Amino acid sequence: MDIAALSMAMSQASVVQTASLQVMSMSKDMAEQQGQQLTEMLKSVPAPHPNLGASLDISV
Repeated sequence: MDIAALSMAMSQASVVQTASLQVMSMSKDMAEQQGQQLTEMLKSVPAPHPNLGASLDISV
């Protein structure tokens, strides 16, 4: 194989790997941000009534 072709192939592989890592980093950051937003949303929801769901009244 030609050294120039090998160099081009290695450079292209490096660019692909760098782009892949950037996309992975962006998706990780987005998931982290969504997790923080979900936590904030759950904190803002009032706690349910303590007696709701404690008993079940069924007649057959």
